[in-house]
Amino acid sequence: MDALSVPDVVNRPASPHLAHIVSGISFYRENGLGLASFRHAAPLALPLLISLGTPFRIALGREPNSGDAQPSFVAGLFPGPVQIESDGRAACVQIDFTPLGAFRFHGGAVADLTAQMIDLGDVLGREGRRLAEMVADAREWPQRFAIVEDFVHRRAVHEPSPAIAAALDALCRSGGTSRIGALATEVGWSRKHLARRFQQEIGVAPKTLAQMLRFHRACGLARSRTGTGWASIAIDAGYADQAHLARDFRIFSGETPTAWAARIQGTDSRLARAAAG
Repeated sequence: MDALSVPDVVNRPASPHLAHIVSGISFYRENGLGLASFRHAAPLALPLLISLGTPFRIALGREPNSGDAQPSFVAGLFPGPVQIESDGRAACVQIDFTPLGAFRFHGGAVADLTAQMIDLGDVLGREGRRLAEMVADAREWPQRFAIVEDFVHRRAVHEPSPAIAAALDALCRSGGTSRIGALATEVGWSRKHLARRFQQEIGVAPKTLAQMLRFHRACGLARSRTGTGWASIAIDAGYADQAHLARDFRIFSGETPTAWAARIQGTDSRLARAAAG
């Protein structure tokens, strides 16, 4: 591959004062080579993207087309594959919020972002449009990062419910294996009330987020292990069996485990066996 066609990518971890709000900030700029059917499987981060070049074409759960051009936007959680294409001239700064950080930034509006990509100005109004202008006017990526970090810090003023924060923390620490009824009992709410409040502050039901967390746990195990097949990965990720893992792969990645492993070039050759999917 021509080195000049490789995109410029700069990733920056969140500053300490944003550590529980933002999982990362990145600058991306293409140099002639675009994305073709690039896929994110059920992302756990909620992005705020400021476009500095040709807009990406992004679609939820399907292949994007020419009508899916997405300029600067914010998005919520989507329990399925996000597919992205570009023409080689895309560039952006992207802030990835944690699920709870998104509530701190957006407040109750976070529920309206679920399975949506909405124009930055429509969500944040004049301030959002001004943010995009300031980032575009900055000449270097450190300046751009400083601008967006300051903006996020000033707006992240919404306090989540302590019960939701505790339930989310427990769910994440368990890798999605905690029982929802047990979480509700621990925070002193009914299961129905927990589900409703979770939907309001996180954007999806706790059961859905638990499934997403288990799926990502399985993906991590598949990437890191050698000499281990899908049945073992399913058990260690908290699935009842391999069939349940395969079901979630189809839901969240749009692929069988076999196809997913082939696409990301799984480290264990046995993951690519047709029988495993």
